Amino acid sequence: MSLDPLAILTAFGLIFLAELPDKTMFASLAMGTRMRPLYVWFGTSTAFIVHVVIAVGAGSLLGLLPGMLVKLVSAALFAFGAFVLLRSGGDDEDEEGGGKTVTGFWPVYGTAFTAVFISEWGDLTQITTANLAATNGWLSTAIGSAAALMSVSALALLVGRFIAQCVPLKTVQRIGAVCMAGLAIWTLVEAFTG
Repeated sequence: MSLDPLAILTAFGLIFLAELPDKTMFASLAMGTRMRPLYVWFGTSTAFIVHVVIAVGAGSLLGLLPGMLVKLVSAALFAFGAFVLLRSGGDDEDEEGGGKTVTGFWPVYGTAFTAVFISEWGDLTQITTANLAATNGWLSTAIGSAAALMSVSALALLVGRFIAQCVPLKTVQRIGAVCMAGLAIWTLVEAFTG
């Protein structure tokens, strides 16, 4: 149960790239326009932490299986993640319906928590976190994944519009897909040479 800085950075980088073009980022941005951004961030961050705990637990169970099988499953999940990122178009439906401003910590927190908690089930980042926990250790993966998810939410709330104007989401998706495909190949090589 030691901390591995490389595993933390790997989890952070992969999850950060996978979450950037995700609908959750746009949900954070939309909520931040009608609610207090700090309250939204607390709500989204709590939901992300709960999902990281669930994913790391699932990944730790995967880690109990034989090493070769875990690596093959991990490679398949990374390949699936690359496929999902490449197939997903720029379908960033902004649901900006000019809604009223919501105030108060608990209503904002509850709305943000619920929106993210429901939308993240079975999400690519949750699958990737479970996958990384199975191969890189649960603690390092949890720290890197939670930090990445919370960072993306903060970015969406602080500078989301700037990112959307300067970096095409399709480019971010492609970079994430290439990274996932590379990890799938690396994991396959490890499975057959290790």
